Amino acid sequence: FLPFFIKRKAYILYSLFVLSISFVATVIYCNLISKCNCNLDTCLSKYLWQTIFPLIFLSFSSLILRVFEKQKELEASKSKALEMELKFLKSQLNPHILFNNLNTIYSYSLEESEKVPEMILNLSDSLKYVLNESENKWVTLEKDLNYIDNYIDFMTLRSEGVKEVTYRNEVGKNDFKITPLLLISIIENAFKHSSSNDKKPAINITISLDKNELNLVVYNDYEENNSSEYSSGIGLVNLKKRLDLMYINRHTLITETIGNIYHVTLKLSLS
Repeated sequence: FLPFFIKRKAYILYSLFVLSISFVATVIYCNLISKCNCNLDTCLSKYLWQTIFPLIFLSFSSLILRVFEKQKELEASKSKALEMELKFLKSQLNPHILFNNLNTIYSYSLEESEKVPEMILNLSDSLKYVLNESENKWVTLEKDLNYIDNYIDFMTLRSEGVKEVTYRNEVGKNDFKITPLLLISIIENAFKHSSSNDKKPAINITISLDKNELNLVVYNDYEENNSSEYSSGIGLVNLKKRLDLMYINRHTLITETIGNIYHVTLKLSLS
């Protein structure tokens, strides 16, 4: 009966209910089981505690079990909500990268460029990774970095003669795992928002691993009137949300401008 009374917040009624059961059980015990021939006062004083204390103990035990069950339900609900939000964020990211790359190939095909076959091959490898791995919660760091290598090769071909791209992957062999498509947001932003001035803009990307800490450092020239768009773009907004969901208290993201250089540093604890 406990859930019935708790659901209606009838705590006093439940207490009276317990007392009534204890009273009836004590009277039955005195008169039918022990046959002590005691008067009612003596009977209650000697035997009431034998029924009321077990009932109270079992009631509290039941309450504790219900609290644990509710906690499990809450955690399961939060986990489901996180999973749905991550899928939504990924669904925003994947088409964004795909359309940018398709537009690039289209532009080069109009010029009948010899680079088109290599660009299509790079895009094919990238799409294979997105389709096969993006729905996973974790992927090997090696796979994610291979995807980034392909993307940067693609963008280097696209921006050849227009932008100066320096890329260093200093991550050796390892067994770490990472959330897929996490790092690409920062790298894509660097290409998207780099300066379009006459001076050849520079994009510098370094990925390194120090024990269990992954470091991504990206900086590039930018036009001052685009700084607010850079920091509030969908890529970085989604990145911050995903970091808060998957790497709570295990990441550091720093974005800053120094002169006309936009600088982003991300540190991730992979253990």
